[in-house]
Amino acid sequence: MQSKLREILASIGAFINRGKNPYWVTFVMIAGSFALVYVSPRSIPAFLLFAVSAALPYFLKMKGSLKLAFAVLIAVVLVPILGARNIFYLEVIFQIAVFAALALGLNIVVGFSGLLNFGYMAFYAVGAYLWGFFGSQQPFLLHAIPGTVPPGTPFFLAPDWFYLFIFLGIIAAAIVGLILGLPVLRVRGDYLAVITLGFGEIVRQLANNLDKPLNLTNGPQGITPIQKPSLPPDVVAFFNTIFQPLVGRRVTIDQLYNILFYLLALIVVIVVIIVTYRLDDSKIGRAWTAIREDELAAGAMGIPSNKLKLGAFAVGASFAGAMGVLFAASRTFVSPESFTFLQSVSVLTMVILGGIGSIRGVIIGAAVVIILNLQILQSFSLFLAQLRQSDAMIPIINFHWKDLSNQLDPSKYQRLVFGIILILMMIYRPAGILPAERRKRELKGGPAADESLEGANAAAGANAGTSGESGTDSHAAAKSRGEGDGNA
Repeated sequence: MQSKLREILASIGAFINRGKNPYWVTFVMIAGSFALVYVSPRSIPAFLLFAVSAALPYFLKMKGSLKLAFAVLIAVVLVPILGARNIFYLEVIFQIAVFAALALGLNIVVGFSGLLNFGYMAFYAVGAYLWGFFGSQQPFLLHAIPGTVPPGTPFFLAPDWFYLFIFLGIIAAAIVGLILGLPVLRVRGDYLAVITLGFGEIVRQLANNLDKPLNLTNGPQGITPIQKPSLPPDVVAFFNTIFQPLVGRRVTIDQLYNILFYLLALIVVIVVIIVTYRLDDSKIGRAWTAIREDELAAGAMGIPSNKLKLGAFAVGASFAGAMGVLFAASRTFVSPESFTFLQSVSVLTMVILGGIGSIRGVIIGAAVVIILNLQILQSFSLFLAQLRQSDAMIPIINFHWKDLSNQLDPSKYQRLVFGIILILMMIYRPAGILPAERRKRELKGGPAADESLEGANAAAGANAGTSGESGTDSHAAAKSRGEGDGNA
């Protein structure tokens, strides 16, 4: 049965990728799903169909320029139109972009370097509180009672400083990542996980308690209001000139801010993807792979594992710092409850679900978790709430829906659902939804050792302190080791 199903799917895929079929299929799917969402802005199946259609250009065989054209059309034109008609969809896509960047940053630490990190949201908190402090009235409230704001208190900085603070958030989070990396250089495995978990809780508790003797974070009450970047009236008028006929009504300033933050998050994600791809296909990326596979052997090959571990922590943290600044400005509020241990587990879930070490898989994992959390489970809970308010009943067992307990709402069992999904993934697809090529070869029992050896050979050149002669000796030693293994 499974073989027949695979043959059918393979034949369908071959037909779709034949000739000009990919272009027509993509165009029809995108146009049809967009029309469905446009006519029915609250239809979840229509939105899911649109999401699948938006991903088609990446998987089908077509020219790179047309793939880019479809991506720009979807991201810059279609999504803002749908977001203006139903702001909830734009919120879902914004959350996908934010957590995709977070998952890509954690993937560098966990997937590329093999360092288990349970405190990743601490770096997210650093970026959020950085703009939350300087982009609000908080610098003038250091000696005020937490939760009180004297009348006439100005904001510390102008709102357009936000754009500079995106880069400052990257720097600040990277420095915090280096600070975290220093004590973990001597540990690995479970001990590393415990240390990072403790670090994440330390940062959250600092945000929770730094309201005395100086009121730096306003304690459990959080910092609010936080400024958004300014939107000049000319920009608002220009946007409405173009999009008002398409949306069918005038777009409000709040909706424009949501579109602005979506576009900013999209830009950050694109930069993160480019940087991640470049790192994965570089000497540093291959050195991270060698450390992940066998740190002792990598050190013997001349790879500076301590420096590269610190680099992994710094690079992964920098992505979270940029998104933290964006999060603080979009919500105009930050509090310690937004950076809990469970949030770190959620990001790790996205990495495992999509595929550890796989860049595109991690993005898919983030999209699946966010859509499951914000769309499917929440909508199912609303559907059950409507049934409770009616006189409907289940015919066979004569059970009235109004007698169903509120404790059975699916939205209250998000962690349970995630746990079940992870268990099923580990049983039936341990490499993830879209696993990395190296990971697939390892699970199939293919030339994993040869791949690891190749990664170690290439990574040996990443050692800046190693001379050309020592690099040649290391390569020769690796070659002789490979020949010895082959003779054995």
